[in-house]
Amino acid sequence: QVQLVESGGGLVQPGGSLRLSCAASGSIFSIGTMGWYRQAPGKERELVARVTSGGDITYADSVKGRFTISRDNAKNTVYLQMTSLKPEDTAVYSCNADIASRWTYHDYWGQGTQVTVSS
Repeated sequence: QVQLVESGGGLVQPGGSLRLSCAASGSIFSIGTMGWYRQAPGKERELVARVTSGGDITYADSVKGRFTISRDNAKNTVYLQMTSLKPEDTAVYSCNADIASRWTYHDYWGQGTQVTVSS
């Protein structure tokens, strides 16, 4: 059994910062790509950022220069440092990871954490 547990969401004023964390636990043999997605009310879920096991990083154009994704492989954890937050960043942020318990990778999702940017 594998779980992804997120933390770090909350309410922040425009221009502020937040750091999200997502820790994987359980029967883990290997972790591939880890990433963050978000879904705002009435909108489709979209990729925010992802990092491969080799360290290759992809960002959505809307967050480039403001958000930084990183991972700590020793802790099976991925982080999302968000700065210069805007009201349009308000969404439920969910962690995603490709995790193998033995030889096959499966796609896992966290429960989501709310990020609200408002004055």
